[in-house]
Amino acid sequence: MDRDELGAWLRLTLSQGVGNGAARRLLCRFGLPQDIFRQPESALQDCVTLAQAKALCTVPSGWEALLETTWHWLEGADRQGPARAVITLGDARYPQSLLDTEDPPLLMYLMGAARLVAQNPFPTGRCLAVVGSRNPTAQGADNARLFSRALRGAGFTIVSGLALGVDAAAHEGALDVSSDPFAEATPATIAVVGTGLDRVYPRKNLDLAHRIAAHGVLVSEYPLGTPPLAANFPKRNRIISGLSQGTLVVEAALASGSLITARMAAEQGREVFAIPGSIHAPQSRGCHALIRQGAKLVESAQDVLEELRMPPAAGKQSASSGAAVLDEEGSRDIDTRQTESPLLQALGFDPMGVDALVARTGMDAASLQVELLELELDGQVARLPGGLYQRLGSA
Repeated sequence: MDRDELGAWLRLTLSQGVGNGAARRLLCRFGLPQDIFRQPESALQDCVTLAQAKALCTVPSGWEALLETTWHWLEGADRQGPARAVITLGDARYPQSLLDTEDPPLLMYLMGAARLVAQNPFPTGRCLAVVGSRNPTAQGADNARLFSRALRGAGFTIVSGLALGVDAAAHEGALDVSSDPFAEATPATIAVVGTGLDRVYPRKNLDLAHRIAAHGVLVSEYPLGTPPLAANFPKRNRIISGLSQGTLVVEAALASGSLITARMAAEQGREVFAIPGSIHAPQSRGCHALIRQGAKLVESAQDVLEELRMPPAAGKQSASSGAAVLDEEGSRDIDTRQTESPLLQALGFDPMGVDALVARTGMDAASLQVELLELELDGQVARLPGGLYQRLGSA
């Protein structure tokens, strides 16, 4: 779009009291935003209230500065770096899945791999949201990473919110697929953020955001310069679920933003999946509540594919490929209890302290600590805050 058209869309989004619903009515009635702003106040009142009509006839504060900032941001994209774009409801790249929801954003800012931003930022029918706790257990983070890697290996684009914890692990899993056969055609992952795209929140995920911009797409409905305001994050969740064919909740407390995403997915007619966990872990209670409410209980990425009636990626490659992880992270039919260490059997899959392990195994504390350290170095056990240990891997 040219500068004048961009300016009109930005003015529409900034008009005080004019929400997405009123804006869509105006667009249906008058056409492009430029046409809306040519109308007299009396004509606008056919679609909106008097207060909204008056707001539309007044240039919003900060509009000119935002237009200047946004235009420079678009024009300043490095040819060797990520591409930048602003797409609107009328853009061919605007995802139909999001248009079909109750409250699609009027416009979205995109930043990512040039070939994807220009042609296919939102693969139709092949996006899956993976969300969960910002403070997951070690097993929860591992599950998010492995499920996302497997689902990307099966051809899905993983959608999440760039938050700490499960979101970050999901993005990382999608990006870690070796020899990704879909890399040229679809983004490995999409991060829907709650700030302007000229900043990264949380800062700890800055490197991850750069990786996503190189191999996927970052998305925001918020203007450049928007800081991390608390109210924006629950609102952006409707985009995460709206872009996706289904939403997988890995871990979530009962009062969790991930449950908002799951509720929105259900309201949008999308599938909701949840991974069960320990009855003692607060991070599992949200998933258990979802399962009681009808979410699909899943234990492997294959469960998700079967529920969505999606075949695995054609031609499983080597054991190191993303598609092969389908077998690695949840479909272990071989009983390994006869070959695993007695300490792992005693530990189970719930977090446990040293004193409880001493009582359960009969080992002395010194020997127990040595074996726990060996298992930790081997990647089979994780050390948690409070002196607890948790086993990693599928049950």
